[in-house]
Amino acid sequence: MGHHAPQPDLTDLTNRLRRDDHRVTGPRQWILDVLRKEPHPLSARELHERLQGSCNLATVYRSLKLLETKQMVKRFDFGDHTTRFELVGDHDDGHHHHLICRECRTVVEIEDCFPHTLEDRIAARHGFRNVSHQLEFFGLCPSCQAA
Repeated sequence: MGHHAPQPDLTDLTNRLRRDDHRVTGPRQWILDVLRKEPHPLSARELHERLQGSCNLATVYRSLKLLETKQMVKRFDFGDHTTRFELVGDHDDGHHHHLICRECRTVVEIEDCFPHTLEDRIAARHGFRNVSHQLEFFGLCPSCQAA
């Protein structure tokens, strides 16, 4: 199974918002609190359900957009047309990959990654700069294989 960073403190997270001159509204704080306890990315709808009516879905989307621009959350697409968000640590670029079961949608974080030299070679070959990548793996988990 993948490694997951220790839960960041909610006060540290809200202080990151404040230091960028953003108010810590109730919804922003609630979203940060849910995401910091989650080992895997959540969709806006899943977040809204976990907040149990504390705010409307539009507010969840707006808050996630702000948190993404502040690089406090990272967006993921697992190939099912649903955008998911995961908390990014203060001194972390949030770069890791996931292994997703095509049947039950179980998500495993994996730390293996391509060496930066591969990105550099690809960039140089095509005249690009500041190349990054996003990669997710899909398969059948052991439970779904047994079924």
